[in-house]
Amino acid sequence: MSHYDLILKNGTVATPGAIEVMDIAVKDGKIAGLGSFDPDKAPEVFDATGLHILPGVIDTQVHFREPGAEHKEDITHGTMAAAMGGVTAIFEMPNTTPLTLSPETHADKIARGEKGGWVDFAFFVGGSAENVGRLHEYENLPGCPGIKIFMGSSTGSLLAKDDGTLARILADGRRRFAVHAEDEYRLEERKHIAEKEGHPRVHNIWRDEETAVRATKRILKLSREAGRPVHILHVTTAEEMEILAANKDVATVEVTPNHLTLTAPDCYEELGTRAQMNPPVREERHRAALWRAIEEGVVDVIGSDHAPHTLEEKAKPYPQSPSGMTGVQTLLVNMLNHVHEGRLSLRRLVELTSAGPQRVYNIAAKGRIARGYDADFAVVDLKAKRTITNDWIASKCGWTPFDGKQVTGWVMATLVRGKFVMREDELVGGPTGKPVRFVETL
Repeated sequence: MSHYDLILKNGTVATPGAIEVMDIAVKDGKIAGLGSFDPDKAPEVFDATGLHILPGVIDTQVHFREPGAEHKEDITHGTMAAAMGGVTAIFEMPNTTPLTLSPETHADKIARGEKGGWVDFAFFVGGSAENVGRLHEYENLPGCPGIKIFMGSSTGSLLAKDDGTLARILADGRRRFAVHAEDEYRLEERKHIAEKEGHPRVHNIWRDEETAVRATKRILKLSREAGRPVHILHVTTAEEMEILAANKDVATVEVTPNHLTLTAPDCYEELGTRAQMNPPVREERHRAALWRAIEEGVVDVIGSDHAPHTLEEKAKPYPQSPSGMTGVQTLLVNMLNHVHEGRLSLRRLVELTSAGPQRVYNIAAKGRIARGYDADFAVVDLKAKRTITNDWIASKCGWTPFDGKQVTGWVMATLVRGKFVMREDELVGGPTGKPVRFVETL
């Protein structure tokens, strides 16, 4: 009789205590043991000799465009892209059509995820003047990681720009909320810069440092007044990192691989609107500050901000061109390449992509390789040299700003709750994703 369903043999495993060679035994979708196991004790054995086994990446910021804009992305293709990139759980944002503002619209997304999701999933509910007063209930819906607020307009109409509305939203709940911190008033004042220039090279000038700093200062003040913790998404400026370092008792921090990898003005000259995202890619001094904040422990999470548009949409004249790019599939390979180049350790990468998200959002039984946790793994070859190409991208829009980039470090297999969903760049199995569970909803 088999003791286990699967044994991963001889991999170099990133556990909370060490990174060392060991076996992992899996039973009923959970990690049943770590150590050395007789391969005869399981019907399936995966030889991971020479490979590293990391906790599956939890990407806590994606936009999968469903419902309402399935021509550019949907939950099936978005989660396929996640599986291709070693991402085993995604948190999707509420700026779809209709907006995710109610139990009904949230339940609709859960049903779509259960039908087409290749990895596990959770869906934010948006915070707005429309649903304030009920958010303390909505934030605890099954499969909801919390409330998401847009202080500055990006893609979609979900916006809470004034302090009065924000204060009402923050008073209506207790869980950590996520915020896109750009000051809408300053964006409106300065939009003429983008319209006059007509080229994305001024995207980071229109949406300048002060636009981000003002919003971050405002939301930190409001968070303290409400006694509510805040998670500030895709931080891009040196100035914000200094402010956030002094407010770690109330704020957690996300950065994206895009802002860690690309720099202005080169990216806009080379990629045009394909490099256009909100908040924008900035100059080298800001990128250096983000890396310093990672080294100093200010940053808690790396999220992709996967926000695809079709190439036809991106080809519109700036600033009519929409902001956003793919990222869920390239998150881990880009960061593994940074590990190869010596910018961060593998242990720190694991903290930022799995343990950090688990801690920030109180995720139940995910985010680490430990007995009793979900058997979510990204099996990677740290020495594999590959080239990122548009043809490799599983997202519906079919492109990446990193097309043609050579990287060292590649995802060889992805497992969700003990089942392979990708092996050697091929999707396997099918859509068997489930809602992520949170400690508050147990």
